Amino acid sequence: MTGPRKAGTPRPLVPLRRWGAAVLVGLSACQGPVQPPAADPPKTPVPPPAAPSEAATLAATAPATKTTPTVAPPSPEAYVENERNTMEVFRAAAPATVFVTQIGLVKNPLTLRAMEIPQGTGSGFVWDDQGHIVTNFHVVAASGRRPPRIVVRLQDQSTYEGRLVGIDPTKDIAVLRIDAPRDKLTPIAVLPPGVPLAVGQKAIAIGNPFGLDHTLTVGVISALGREVRGIGGVTIRDMIQTDAAINPGNSGGPLLDSRGRLIGMNTMIFSKSGASAGVGFAVPVSTIRRVVPQIIAHGKPTRVGIGVSVLDDSIAHRVGIAGVVIREVLPGSPAHRAGLRGLAHTRRGPVIQDVLVSVDGAPVRSFDDLFTALDARRAGERVEFGVLDLQRGATRRVTIPLIELE
Repeated sequence: MTGPRKAGTPRPLVPLRRWGAAVLVGLSACQGPVQPPAADPPKTPVPPPAAPSEAATLAATAPATKTTPTVAPPSPEAYVENERNTMEVFRAAAPATVFVTQIGLVKNPLTLRAMEIPQGTGSGFVWDDQGHIVTNFHVVAASGRRPPRIVVRLQDQSTYEGRLVGIDPTKDIAVLRIDAPRDKLTPIAVLPPGVPLAVGQKAIAIGNPFGLDHTLTVGVISALGREVRGIGGVTIRDMIQTDAAINPGNSGGPLLDSRGRLIGMNTMIFSKSGASAGVGFAVPVSTIRRVVPQIIAHGKPTRVGIGVSVLDDSIAHRVGIAGVVIREVLPGSPAHRAGLRGLAHTRRGPVIQDVLVSVDGAPVRSFDDLFTALDARRAGERVEFGVLDLQRGATRRVTIPLIELE
């Protein structure tokens, strides 16, 4: 039932009924006796002419305006080509996409017996033919004291136990390994270094949302260089934003370009409901290319530094310091040789001496800034640090070589 019409709301246009036209049929003349004239047939009433519709009236009275130029639509062949490309990418990349399930032990309160139940699901992809699987750290992170049992399911539905090789919580990356035959492993194609990404280019996500394995969604790269707070507590920079639908269970799955090459790993979404709102984020392939080989080789990512420990940001901010306070300098470290100083312990308590305020001219206001500035560096590189002497209020610049941290 419709409610009362609001004031100012235009009435819906009602189509006019079509009237049939009367067809007059004349009698042909014939020879013979003249017949009396026949009575005129009854005339069909003719309706009055219909009033023009409201839309027609508005169109006739609307002033002519200049609009944006009309763009020719894609040809039917273009649509078919785009669809064909999407299907080919799925066929190529689906064998490299896996289903990751975390299984935990739960005690039945009635029987007091322990039983295994799935505690979380996600996606991943095959990195090499040695059985290394890449996924998100939060997909395999333990929720209790005991490490979870991890099961990896390939496209052919065969399942294998996954052993954790290593993690990088700061990038939300984890590497597993399964003992699967090489002929069952199809490593994913990775975008080569130096190939740029562009906003607007096609983005294809494959994963297992809500446990529905090997689901494909298509979108575009919506933005590049996004900064997202990661599960490791530091900002993951250069994240890819995409509108390809990403839902719970897509985490760890590949984000691909139109050539089927890995451009990112689907990680998180921006949503108030928990479902995809068209704003998803993926760890960029540049980070994956750097971190995954380090985890495979060493069991952890390689980190560099100068040999100092720092105070928590909350303490520095509490005393009004914008920078990273050096708490302690390790003896014999590059920082020690460069003359950097940690906290001075006095009778009144610890006193702050040196604060890191810049790296190669870029300001450093927190540990997050310092971590990001050194994240892509390698051991042996020489970096210029801005060091504030808090007691004197003077800043000096010191060049210090980086070392690999234990």
